[in-house]
Amino acid sequence: MAVTESRPLNEVVFLTVAEVASVMRVSKMTVYRLVHSGHLPAIRVGRSFRVPEQAVHDYLRESYVGVESA
Repeated sequence: MAVTESRPLNEVVFLTVAEVASVMRVSKMTVYRLVHSGHLPAIRVGRSFRVPEQAVHDYLRESYVGVESA
């Protein structure tokens, strides 16, 4: 889902790569890999990337793996 479909662009909260890494508890390199592979949408601002906060939540929700009891 595109960011602009869910809310106006002026209401979207963008996170830095460091902030995304902190939320996801992974390294910044892992976030860069997710962005470059297309798994995590981002926009480029100069030489930096900004990731919509909702995209991080969506990624985590879709990536959730439940543990089944045996």
